[in-house]
Amino acid sequence: MGLPLLSLIVFTPVAGAAVLMFLRSDDAVRRTALAVTILDLALCVAMLASFDTTTHEMQFTERRLWVPALGITYALGIDGISALFVFLTALLGSICVLASWVAIDRKVKAFMVSLLSMQALMLGVFCALDLFLFYVFWEAMLIPMYLIIGVWGGEGRVYAAFKFFLYTLAGSLLFLIGVIVLYFNGGETFDILALTAQDLPFPVQSWLFFAFLIAFAVKVPMVPVHTWLPDAHVQAPTAGSIILAGVLLKMGAYGFLRFSLPMLPEASVYYSTLMLSLSALAIVYGGLLALAQDDLKKLVAYSSISHMGFVTMGIFALNLRGLQGGILQMFNHGVTTGALFLFVGLIYERTHTRSIAEYGGLMKAAPVYTAFLALFTLSSMALPGTNSFIGELLVLSGGFAANLAVGAAAVLGALLGAAYLLGMYRKVALGPASAGVRFKIRDVNARELAATLPLAVFVLWVGLYPKPFLNIMDASVEHLLVQVHAKGSGQ
Repeated sequence: MGLPLLSLIVFTPVAGAAVLMFLRSDDAVRRTALAVTILDLALCVAMLASFDTTTHEMQFTERRLWVPALGITYALGIDGISALFVFLTALLGSICVLASWVAIDRKVKAFMVSLLSMQALMLGVFCALDLFLFYVFWEAMLIPMYLIIGVWGGEGRVYAAFKFFLYTLAGSLLFLIGVIVLYFNGGETFDILALTAQDLPFPVQSWLFFAFLIAFAVKVPMVPVHTWLPDAHVQAPTAGSIILAGVLLKMGAYGFLRFSLPMLPEASVYYSTLMLSLSALAIVYGGLLALAQDDLKKLVAYSSISHMGFVTMGIFALNLRGLQGGILQMFNHGVTTGALFLFVGLIYERTHTRSIAEYGGLMKAAPVYTAFLALFTLSSMALPGTNSFIGELLVLSGGFAANLAVGAAAVLGALLGAAYLLGMYRKVALGPASAGVRFKIRDVNARELAATLPLAVFVLWVGLYPKPFLNIMDASVEHLLVQVHAKGSGQ
């Protein structure tokens, strides 16, 4: 296109955050932040429109020397694995601004600056082709997310923010050690593509695999390093929960796809049974915890642990259907669970409670709200015709092909999902109306509808016609599997 498109996508939110610093009116801050996120989304749409689905090669690449003495470059590029997540990040950015329009009524400028900064850093993670640059984006994300939870969260926000920060920082330090080891064992380069081409000895791969595993498992999060997630979700403002569920959790799974599988193929094959077992544990354990919740936000948070277990199961099934399903389910989870957290935030703004027992009768009080809630609930439980059904079907197909017992555990997790999601919807929408809900709940307004409709469109689009989304990733997924199985046959 003759433009540094990825740099524009990554740094448009940064430029927008700089503009916000000079605005005095909260309304002007909100309108400008929304305009910036919509512009960024338009750039991502242009990127997808020009994306070549026939090749696995990196596209829209940019390379400039940054620290020549250490071989560090400013290098950006995307392939079929990262393209969908760049788009998803930009989409959820605009929805987060709309979701915060009324909910954030203090320090609005600081919040929007943090939100735009967070978006830029997340986009940088998905676009980086230099390992050092990737780590800078990866680590810097901690700061705005910590602020979003710690400043604008609930009553226990300080504890939740510290817990989130310490868990993710511990994982990041192990990742940093792994990066240094990889640098010296991979030809003293930070070039991700060059490192992918290296054939590291199995003992080195094995050590790096576990260093990366802990770092990425915290972000996913996988059991047993998942305990920061419910606290962070419950205390975070609505936009913070949407970012956490929609994008931040994908960073760990993306790390497995970008680093563990292509750079450590022998270790990935050798430890795939361990990873499948941990995935099955997360699916069932997260489902059981969600089933026990009365707090609506905690229920959705624990469901994320279960749903991300399907993602890691698909990745480490190490077959075409599983890997396609895992990547598609990453996108689907961002859409569906982001929407559920949006709707939890909308009802909390009206009732100031998240207790499921205190809801009831919402179908009569807010029919539009409950209709969309039904759509997103059915999507989360993978009903045919919704986006999650396609991803989950591919994951289960790949999972059963890889390990029969793991596939059976995933089916149990899907049944648990139906139980807690249908139980939640029955109580909230169809149950007896409580005195507090019967007359005081207003339905969604135009702004809330504008935030909801794009997510509803993708629920149905992917569910009814997934081919365009699978086409984007197909060439890259097939190439990745060839790499893993060609090099991973040594063990």
